[in-house]
Amino acid sequence: MHRLLRSSHTRALAAYGVLAVLFSWPLPLHVTTHLFGATTGDTGSYLWNLWVFSHELVQDHQFPFYTSTIFSLDRQANLSLHNYTVFADVLAVPLLPLVGVVCAYNLVTLAMIVLNGYVMFLLARHLGAGDRESWLAGVLFAFAPCLVARSTEHLSLVMAAPLVVFLLVLHRMDREITPGAAAGGGAVIAWATFCDPYYGVYCCALAGWHVASRNLRMRFAADRAAGSRVTTLLAGLIVMVCALIAWIIATGGWSGRPLGVRVDIRTLFTPVLALTLLVLTALAVRFRPRIGLQAAPNTRQLLHLAPYGALSGGLIMSPLLYALGTRVADGRYVASPVGWRSSMPGVDVLSFFLPNPNHPLFRGLSEAWLTRLSGGFAENVASLTFVALLVILAAVCWARFRPPKYWAALALVSASLAAGPFLSIAGVFTYVPTPWALLRYAPVLGGARAPARFMAVMMIAVAVLFALALKAIRERLPARARGWVFAAVTFVLLFELLPAPRLLYAAHVPRFYNRIAADRRDVRILELPFGVRDGLSSAGDFNASSLFYQTVHHKRLIGGALSRVSRRRVQEIRRRPILNALIDLSEGRELAPGTEQWLRELGPEFVRRARLAYVVVDRTRASRRLVDFAIATLQLEKIATSATCDLYRPRGAPADKDDPPPVFSWRNGWNRTRTGG
Repeated sequence: MHRLLRSSHTRALAAYGVLAVLFSWPLPLHVTTHLFGATTGDTGSYLWNLWVFSHELVQDHQFPFYTSTIFSLDRQANLSLHNYTVFADVLAVPLLPLVGVVCAYNLVTLAMIVLNGYVMFLLARHLGAGDRESWLAGVLFAFAPCLVARSTEHLSLVMAAPLVVFLLVLHRMDREITPGAAAGGGAVIAWATFCDPYYGVYCCALAGWHVASRNLRMRFAADRAAGSRVTTLLAGLIVMVCALIAWIIATGGWSGRPLGVRVDIRTLFTPVLALTLLVLTALAVRFRPRIGLQAAPNTRQLLHLAPYGALSGGLIMSPLLYALGTRVADGRYVASPVGWRSSMPGVDVLSFFLPNPNHPLFRGLSEAWLTRLSGGFAENVASLTFVALLVILAAVCWARFRPPKYWAALALVSASLAAGPFLSIAGVFTYVPTPWALLRYAPVLGGARAPARFMAVMMIAVAVLFALALKAIRERLPARARGWVFAAVTFVLLFELLPAPRLLYAAHVPRFYNRIAADRRDVRILELPFGVRDGLSSAGDFNASSLFYQTVHHKRLIGGALSRVSRRRVQEIRRRPILNALIDLSEGRELAPGTEQWLRELGPEFVRRARLAYVVVDRTRASRRLVDFAIATLQLEKIATSATCDLYRPRGAPADKDDPPPVFSWRNGWNRTRTGG
């Protein structure tokens, strides 16, 4: 036991645990009642993930990749394309009956932060950094501004440990490749996919990067005299395109129909693309890059053992693959179209060099600006930290540190991908394409359609470079000064990364949901506004807080939200006249003339067939027109109210046993409703 306590691994884990508590303060004081993000946003969906996985697997003994708890008037919802956070869901299964969904969510989040730091510690140590430098690399990665910002909305993206572990497996296989190591790599890809599907894609991309770095070599043969005519021609074309760009900016462009063909020259997308290609061609002519194949000794063995990894990953992911296969067979696969001009943007270049926007002293400098950008605050935080950049720069300039090409190139490439398909600098859209402009159309890789999330890969590379650079500096210093330098770097890095005190959100549940939970009948709830929402589109207006409330009342919902919802499901829901009307009114549209009386006649039958027992109206979002229509059509009577919501039930519906006051145990979720009012 004494040896275990003195282990560097144990001390590293304990230190990361202490920092996780301090950097999340005051969450530890409110771990059962508050969250890093609001339940009205994506946090509500991730809370629901934990509950519904356990509900289907443990309580209903069903296959957990299907559920009838949402969209409950139609066929079961297939969760194979939903960002289901399976790894977090599995961790939460034993916690839910003990501490409730809110506390389980917070404990899983903190545990993943600690794990992020520890696996980075292992990777840096494996690459040659000392224990101290490796520990600081783990701190830099675990509490990187981009990952801290993600914790306010995306639990799945906080779980970045598999990316680090996969790189560790790849580098260990440089020494010895065995069937077990290959199978372990496939298992890590499956683990990454069960954290976030993007991370599974990134692991595949990292495998390709690793193989390419070991087998391809690029050389340059610069020659000023070479290709002078070509260079002159390219220079002339560049000047012409620049003139065209200036003309479009000055005049707004032109459109017409010369020779009967419509021509539009109004935007800068195509001219800037042409300019970029011309500049790259000129540089290629000038420096003459040559890519050669230099096969690594173990490449052939790696290719031969790759099937072990594929088999291992496939077996672990078989439940997901089965559900996905049935979805494809049913014609309900949802593709994500990628537009040339309208696909998701990346992070602004300026955001790489901003002070940590999570820091209490620096929030006011950039938080509002980052929040206004596309995707909001969490998608646009990319601060690399000044401490990491200065340490790397000092090591290069003073300690003769030569950054490993593998990690330096990985940092630059992932930064270019995180910048999105077109560069934006300080809020100015430049129209300049990046590698992601083409790679977003690549198979598999293009499935990770939000490029800003490549920041996780970039921070891994930056953390490794930081650890190796700090080691180079300390080795150049006199022995008596090394401890002081490490202490100083530790202090300023912790200060720069500090996000506490964190802004917390109450996991508030209206008190009347206790009343619904006490009703033991198999009935349904309708939430107004009503709708169907996914990550690409929305019909009506569905809010994620309804999913969170379901973790308390456990009744089936008529509406719902998932990461991907097939168009056929939306059509099936709209075929029901009353639901179609509720969707239209929830969007602020009016009903077709002459249909309202007909819909009122259908109301009682709809209530009976749907076993509709409760209707919850969010007064802050539901229009008066929607509420009046629902009351008249479904013959509703108000039975309870809260600060923001009203509870109705259809007239004539059987009472829920005179509405006895519920008494909740820890198992049934008392801690999840104690903040209700």
